[in-house]
Amino acid sequence: MSTTDDIRQILKAHGRLSADADTLAEDADLYQAGLTSHASVNVMLGLEGQFDIEFPDRMLKRGVFGSIASIRDAIEELTAS
Repeated sequence: MSTTDDIRQILKAHGRLSADADTLAEDADLYQAGLTSHASVNVMLGLEGQFDIEFPDRMLKRGVFGSIASIRDAIEELTAS
């Protein structure tokens, strides 16, 4: 399973989106798709568990969780070392 597939699964489980995460474009605005601030915290925790990472404070902002692509970029940065 790819990183993007894992992100979609976590969004489906925790994102409470009004649209199916499998049908969203990678650059689609997740907040327009129904992601709330509360749900984004649950998504973040799911991602941390799935990828064995911890989002640093500098990444705890709306833009990082705004799209599948931005989430993937953050995960790739955190797992690059």
